[in-house]
Amino acid sequence: MNVKGLHHVTAITGEIQRNLDFYTGLLALRLAKRTVIQEEPTTYHLFYGDAVGTVGTGFTFFDWPRVGHDRIGARNVVRTLFAVQDEAALAWWGERFERSGVAYTLQQDHAGRQSLHFSDAEGQRLGLVAAGPFAGYTHWHKHVAPPEAAIQALHSVTLGVREVEPTVRFLRDVFGYAVAKTFRSGAENEGEAVALTLDGGGIGRELVAVERTDAQPGLRGIGSVHHIALTIALEDAIEQWHERIVATGLKVGPIIRRYYFDSIYVRIPGGILFELATEGPGLAIDDNLETLGERLTLPPFLEDQRAEIEAKLKPIVVPKPRDI
Repeated sequence: MNVKGLHHVTAITGEIQRNLDFYTGLLALRLAKRTVIQEEPTTYHLFYGDAVGTVGTGFTFFDWPRVGHDRIGARNVVRTLFAVQDEAALAWWGERFERSGVAYTLQQDHAGRQSLHFSDAEGQRLGLVAAGPFAGYTHWHKHVAPPEAAIQALHSVTLGVREVEPTVRFLRDVFGYAVAKTFRSGAENEGEAVALTLDGGGIGRELVAVERTDAQPGLRGIGSVHHIALTIALEDAIEQWHERIVATGLKVGPIIRRYYFDSIYVRIPGGILFELATEGPGLAIDDNLETLGERLTLPPFLEDQRAEIEAKLKPIVVPKPRDI
């Protein structure tokens, strides 16, 4: 019973309209879900992804303007990488960023793949990696990038931790990752790094744990990742996963029925928050594929609060993907 890979990654924004402009306007991702934080229903939770909100393509945001900005260090995410098809796609995005005034650097990762590192308008650390096509990707017909250049899915996440070994041991023994490579990061304030994979790696099936030697622990805030969600297989009961994680002795949240999927939260050794999420029913269960993200959708248990919720949410406008 192992996890299958990345389900989604959830980050924090302090400027929701600016966030929309960047991710749907510049990166041309589809706003696949406009909903709210279910525990805080007067706060937006936006899901970006491919044309149909496929599991593994989702980069999501909580709108928390009052939490302050993040601090890079141990106990938080260093960078989130998205997959594009090949180096020609990286070149397409490099030219688009240059025309848009977005700074970027070209890198080579531990596996020799070319990548392009950049940040969003609030300092969220991102990247694109030439990793081949993602089999589950559905191209959005309004995407300004051609299919061969489009951002297709989440590829991997780099975790910054004080000590690498406890994090690696948990990911291996509980979630089923295997150590693929140990190396020195080479980046400032980073030491030993371990690449971990599921089923030999590939898009959505890789994590990197890197030793952060900063004097202070990292802080989650605007411009940082809140949690990383991993997918559990349809044949695996979430109740069994809950029992398995409880048995580790870590503090584990209850099973949450979110309507779009069921989930469990656990803060793993190293201090980073993970969520385990089921594959379905999916984001389109209460929406039309042609109009995903255009209206506020709420799970049935919040529908009787719709008027109050809508009255307290700030108006937002979803920009069209733009030619540059």
